[in-house]
Order: sequence, then structure tokens, then C-alpha cells
Amino acid sequence: MPKVIISGGGTGGHIFPAIAIADALKREHPETEILFVGAEGKMEMERVPHAGYHIIGLPIRGIQRKLTLKNLKVPFLLLKSLWMARSIIKEFGPQVVIGVGGYASGPLLRMAAWMGIPTMVQEQNSYPGVTNRLLSKKAKKIFVAYEEMDRFFPKEKIILAGNPIRRTSVDIEGKRAKAAEYFGLDAAKTTLFFVGGSLGARVINQMVESLLPIAEEKDLQILWQTGGNAFFDLNDRLGRNLPSTIKMLKFIDRMDLAYAIADMVCSRAGAMSISELCVIGKPTILVPSPYVSEDHQTKNAQALTQKEAALLLPEKQAVEEIAGLIVSLIEDPSRMKHLSENIKAMGRPEADVDIAHEVLKYMEA
Repeated sequence: MPKVIISGGGTGGHIFPAIAIADALKREHPETEILFVGAEGKMEMERVPHAGYHIIGLPIRGIQRKLTLKNLKVPFLLLKSLWMARSIIKEFGPQVVIGVGGYASGPLLRMAAWMGIPTMVQEQNSYPGVTNRLLSKKAKKIFVAYEEMDRFFPKEKIILAGNPIRRTSVDIEGKRAKAAEYFGLDAAKTTLFFVGGSLGARVINQMVESLLPIAEEKDLQILWQTGGNAFFDLNDRLGRNLPSTIKMLKFIDRMDLAYAIADMVCSRAGAMSISELCVIGKPTILVPSPYVSEDHQTKNAQALTQKEAALLLPEKQAVEEIAGLIVSLIEDPSRMKHLSENIKAMGRPEADVDIAHEVLKYMEA
């Protein structure tokens, strides 16, 4: 019976691929036993059980950038996490351990390699973090979502698989009318979808505010996910004055319908967002967050712009330039089509299955 440990988390960008890989393994080989290992107090400890899998938390923490006494505990928590990882691996007996990034993947994969258990890494971004670069040295296979990753990883280990995505989010075929009814919009109007993630993005909210006069002038609809942090302030200031063509929501739980009605999407450039956008194939404007580690969102976006598959709008220029960019795009259907075709060509909707096949094939060898 195949046994696999999947380790990592901390953000949805790590957790959703991990769950997608687990789901694909169970579909392809229902007898597979899967155990997740995460970090105590992080979101995987809630999300993974909700998806139907057992998870064990390690006490691992990252080093705080500011000076704090909490940093003195980090070496001790690392040692404790390594010892716990050894016990978990010994008791569960996996044939393979997969790391998806995040605090827990470091000690878990390092201990697995020390114990002679084959490890694999799934890297979501075009610029990998330090942890995955270190773990790749002992890994048997490295699953990546972007080309030219041999700049960071041993070429012979790399498998270009794409990022496993939430399939329900990209199932958009034939749903435009249903989406219009769901959001209270007009299926016949050109619709722009602005999304800054579950927490929202201040700059994207500011971009939409700056667009309101143009949207009215050009008869455009806007579907706008503000994020929970900003919604109430925006609703107090704008809510009563917004026309019916502007739908402002704190959070959107039906991303399939949001993508279905969108004629154009403006988004941050997180790895999972980009992977979904590549599958749905809509013209896309990316506004990378400059605040993430190693500026990896900019590098993710550049991987698309180099193939003329999306447009990159730096945050510093975003509010000032978004209106002109939107108008130029909607008045140039051929460019919209070009962007759509190019981003669609980069989509890998079967990434979860491809990774599951490789994992199972390795265990059967």
C-alpha cells in the first residue's frame, strides 16, 4: 500500500497545491495513505482536515526580521521539529515525502533524506525560496511550474508539471449567464474582474476607485473583490453611490463564476493565481506585490510577459496608469485575443494528475 507524507503550508499558495496532489493520488490509487505535516498555528492545520486529511503540526517557526527575543527560541524549535519529524516518519513509514514549501517542509524533508526516504519538491514560483533550493539537493524529483528552472535546480531532476490548482475554480465553460445572475450583473456587458486575494490589496482597491468614472463613461461592468480588511471602509464611503454595474464584494467564494463573467482580469501575481489564470485564458493585467520575499511575484509576472501572455503593471504606477491601459485594451480586440491565446497556451490543467503519476511511478519502480 503506497504511503506518502506531504509537508508544508503557511499560505494558500502552498496548501492548495498540496491538497490537490493528495486528491490526485487518491483518485489515481485509492489505497494510497496520505499524512500531512504542517506548522503549528498555521492555516494548514485548519484547511487540511477540512479537506479530509490527517495532519500533524511541528513547532517550527521562522526568524522574525525585527529584533525580538522570540528569535532565541528558533534553534530549539528547529531541533524539536527535527526530532518530531524523525518519530513521525518512523511511525508512518512513507515510501515518499513531498515538500510544497513553508516552514514545516524544511525539517521534515531534511530528516527524511537523512533516514534514506526519497524526497520530492513541488515549487510553485518562478523564483524558488531558500528552503526549496536547499532541499532540492537531496530530492529525487523537483516539480516546477515555469521553464528555465535549471538556473536553481539540477536539470536532471526537474519535471515541468505546472501548479496543481483548485479544479472547481477553473470550471467556467458555459457559466457566463449563471455568473451574471449570481452577481447581479449583465451578461452582455464587458466585465472587468479585480481581485487582490482573500485579504485584499490596497493598490488594487485604489485602482478600481480611480476607474469608476471611466467605467461609467465606457459602459463597463466591474466585479471587485476588496478583501475583508478594506471592505467596510470602502462600503461606508462608496457603497450607496455605486451603480449596479459595479459589484463590490468582501470575498468571492465562487471563483469559477467570477472568471466566467470576466472579459479581463486584474490580479496580484501569486503563483496559484497565475496558474488559474493560465487555465481560464482571459486577458490579464498583473500587479505584483513588491512586499513578498525575494520579489517573487514580479518574477512570476515576468515569466508571462516574456511570452506576451499578460501585462505587468508595477504597483508604483498602477493607480495612475490603469485607466489608460484598460481603455487601450478594450479598444483593441486583436490585442485582447492575442493575450488570451498566449496565456491559455501556458495553462497546465492536469498538473495534479501529472505529479501524482510521477510519484506513483517512482514508488512502483
